[in-house]
Amino acid sequence: MYHLRTGILLGCLLFVTCTSVLAENWPGWRGPRGDGTSLETSIPQEWDGPSGKNIAWKVPLAGIGHASPIVWEDRIFVVSCVKGSLMRTLTCIERTTGKRLWHQEVLKSNLERLHALNSYASSTPATDGELVYVAFLQSDGKTTPGLNVGAARPATLGKVVVAAYDFTGRRQWLEEVGEFASVHGFCSCPVLYKDMVILNGDHDGDGYVVALDRKTGETRWKVARKHHTRSYVTPLIRTVSGRQEMVLSGSRSVISLNPDDGSTLWEIDGPTEQFVASMVYDGKLFFMAAGFPTYHVMGIRPGGQGNVTQTHVAWHARNAACYVPSPIVLENRLFVADDRGTANCYDATTGKRLWKSRLGKHYSASLVSGGGKVYFLSDDGITKIVAPTEKLEVLAENSLFAKGQTGEFCSASPALSDGQLFVRTNKHLYCIGNPAAER
Repeated sequence: MYHLRTGILLGCLLFVTCTSVLAENWPGWRGPRGDGTSLETSIPQEWDGPSGKNIAWKVPLAGIGHASPIVWEDRIFVVSCVKGSLMRTLTCIERTTGKRLWHQEVLKSNLERLHALNSYASSTPATDGELVYVAFLQSDGKTTPGLNVGAARPATLGKVVVAAYDFTGRRQWLEEVGEFASVHGFCSCPVLYKDMVILNGDHDGDGYVVALDRKTGETRWKVARKHHTRSYVTPLIRTVSGRQEMVLSGSRSVISLNPDDGSTLWEIDGPTEQFVASMVYDGKLFFMAAGFPTYHVMGIRPGGQGNVTQTHVAWHARNAACYVPSPIVLENRLFVADDRGTANCYDATTGKRLWKSRLGKHYSASLVSGGGKVYFLSDDGITKIVAPTEKLEVLAENSLFAKGQTGEFCSASPALSDGQLFVRTNKHLYCIGNPAAER
């Protein structure tokens, strides 16, 4: 009996431990690893918005924004812009019920000039479980002639503001970190590294990458960007052969910085002018998808020093018109979504395109994966779940909206956490999957 009880106890402990390992938070842009991947296996595969099938809850949001929701245990955080009051806000939502726990005004600012696919609250926040870090543009409405544009038009002048809030909604600090001007508006997602918050400040002016102290907001380091060109890429940090590499495309180059001090490790020229999609890494190669005015997909070897344009590009494809959605890599397959609704699958090692198919009307959301499958969320609320196979295999198709419904759309990237999928539209936040009480 003693051995039986001991065996049962150890089995229960193992079950609890495995469950806690598989259940992940989604603490920032593109999740716990910054690359859109979830290690969980029990990810929702079937739902239907009109009938409510597998929809745990759906709640209206106080404002609009393209920023993704982030999740930490029983709390969800969403940033928005309330256009009528000019407020940029941070909202905390209870995961179990969708109830709003608190709602804080971060700042009040004039509305900046935007690209049609941007918003006034596009920067996904980040959390370390103690504080929530948000970024917005503060502007008094002044403009300057737009740079890097085909036709003359003004750009809004402003200051990038980063703020930190605790889980009760109390602001701990707020700092202006640099100027910003762009005809396409603002978006920069905070990245957490050690005891710092890192932000990409690429814009049509004196661009920069800056690191702040998490506790105080004080600047730890700040480095200039040399090409003065707008881009909206969130840095990806990886350990490569014992060295920390922070890679990002933007400012007419692909670059790796040391996240401890901002110093440059390596750089690749171009291959184009403007970038939006974040990079990903499979342990062998970094992958970049961009951009404007020309389109490129690249596999890049890490570990270089100096200008590695001629030595470290493993492969380079020009056959996918990708710009906004960030790609994902899974089981030696690189998946890239064209903005126009076309999906591409490449062999990650060679760059050979395995298949191409029009899966949606238009893609703004970045790709996510979980349970060995890739999720493509299109602007019209249809998610197609795809297997990482050599030939296209669509495993499921799920819709949030009724056929022909207009006025609601998806621009934000989804979040995966503890067996649930969170999707933000221009009007609501959806929780897809079994309610917490049933999991």
